[in-house]
Amino acid sequence: MAFLTSADGTSIAYQRAGTGPAVILIGGGLDDGSENAPLARELAEHFTVYNFARRGRGGSGDTPPYAVEREIEDLAALITEAGGSPHLFGASSGGMFALEAAAAGLSVGRVAVYEVPYDTADDAVHKAQEYREQLGLALAEGRRADAVGLFMRLAGSSESDIATAMNSPYWLDLEVLAHTLAYDAALYGPPPTDRLSTITQPTLVATGGSLEYFEQAANAVAASLAHAERQVIEGQAHVVDPKIMAAVLTRFFRS
Repeated sequence: MAFLTSADGTSIAYQRAGTGPAVILIGGGLDDGSENAPLARELAEHFTVYNFARRGRGGSGDTPPYAVEREIEDLAALITEAGGSPHLFGASSGGMFALEAAAAGLSVGRVAVYEVPYDTADDAVHKAQEYREQLGLALAEGRRADAVGLFMRLAGSSESDIATAMNSPYWLDLEVLAHTLAYDAALYGPPPTDRLSTITQPTLVATGGSLEYFEQAANAVAASLAHAERQVIEGQAHVVDPKIMAAVLTRFFRS
């Protein structure tokens, strides 16, 4: 584990592996970088891979107050550490931050995202605001388990799924990360088409083909981008097989 310092003084923990062109992996909700670790190992055969814990997670610091801009600064620091214009890959809500980084004009190469959770429904703005309010209240009252449950319901989990998760050995780890759900929620809602349209990098917009919600979001994102490649990786769930994803990313980043 190595550390760097973001613009606001926050310490960001990351791991570096491999040689070759640089790739930065950006995790999604309730992930401290662990979910992308198997993918990092696969990609390290061809790339220099930076897998990091987003602020408030794992070994990274968390300087208040939170703003999406602070996470963009974290990525800017990682880009400087990578020494050039690294490619970006963001899974789930991590894909939102990859797109925001590119839209903010950071020096990045190609951008790839997988199942970004934008909402294309007519009531998307209302749903996102209601979720943020309920989540904020749960966190303010210290109800971290309820906060995780809210997120799981939003993601489509049943009450039975939540009950099973609460009795699993990894539940306490999820509660530790509960406060960071508000960070991801800051970008929930409809795709920000105006910002997406400013992205000039070639961008892979991928899904697993199993949930219409993500397919519609990906189609909307791809339609907003100047240089989009849309790909359905058949048979994949929301957590994609790292070997399969590595093959897809290797082909795209080498194009």
